[in-house]
Amino acid sequence: MSQKTALVCGAGGFIGGHLVKRLKAEGFWVRGVDLKFNEHAETQADDFAIGDLREQDFVRRVVDRPFDEVYQLAADMGGAGYIFTGENDANVMHNSATINLNVLEECRKRNIRRVFYSSSACMYPEHNQLDPDNPNCAEDSAYPANPDSEYGWEKLFSERLYLAYNRNHGMQCRVARYHNIFGPEGTWDGGREKAPAAMCRKVALAEDGGSIEVWGDGQQTRSFLYVDECVEGTVRLLRSEFEGPVNIGSEEMVTINDLAGMVIGISGRDVAIENIPGPLGVRGRNSDNRLIRKMLGWEPSYPLRDGIKITYDWISTQIDRKHNIRRAS
Repeated sequence: MSQKTALVCGAGGFIGGHLVKRLKAEGFWVRGVDLKFNEHAETQADDFAIGDLREQDFVRRVVDRPFDEVYQLAADMGGAGYIFTGENDANVMHNSATINLNVLEECRKRNIRRVFYSSSACMYPEHNQLDPDNPNCAEDSAYPANPDSEYGWEKLFSERLYLAYNRNHGMQCRVARYHNIFGPEGTWDGGREKAPAAMCRKVALAEDGGSIEVWGDGQQTRSFLYVDECVEGTVRLLRSEFEGPVNIGSEEMVTINDLAGMVIGISGRDVAIENIPGPLGVRGRNSDNRLIRKMLGWEPSYPLRDGIKITYDWISTQIDRKHNIRRAS
């Protein structure tokens, strides 16, 4: 029996890096593709192509065989500080849509059937996420569409693109809507980091008796999914007969102030929370896991606190290393 092969687009990113590890552990031959290597961990891919998936010729070179599984995670994205300022809207839409158009068409030409696409909970209508205590993120609530960002609009377009290829070209693309994935080996500074990483960094750097800044009143709600569970749900969905779209997220909803308090508690530091104006996104968002339970017989269950503890310890170590290098130089 020949070795199975997989292509991971966005393998230099946070989720992509963890996905490559999972596929290698299963015995796959894996090609990773990205603009850059992961800055936090050595890739485990058998082959890693550095290049721009917006370039059709490059996509043609990396999709050079009929892979058993293709995972398309590559996108122009970041946390609230990148997505909600409005300054990056044209890039976000153009870059991500171009990547999806290129990758999907080359897969079709190679007769690759199984392609996973990572959409986002950001495509859900803003009007269903105004009440922080009762957000509606059931999959069938997506229409009438009204995402709160251009990032969400592009995700919605690309969802439809992949499912149209299923209908018109006999493909078996699978679409998942990710809800705030976090964990070690992800971006933790520079402006594109997500809330859990930002909180961990702020608390680790804070002086005892000092404070950390939290955008908004801190009562906005979210759920956060540990990366290992995201990878598990992703692989299960691609190998299933359910095309989606389906949520891959946690139902353990917390306020952002509660998240900050959780990080502070884990750190054992004496740090206060200072709420300041900043980009927020919707007031409330939480994964609705009824459909994934029904269609895959599985849902994420890893406690948020356990994942935050692992992530805080990892980011704290990164900060110590960075400062030690600076002191030594």
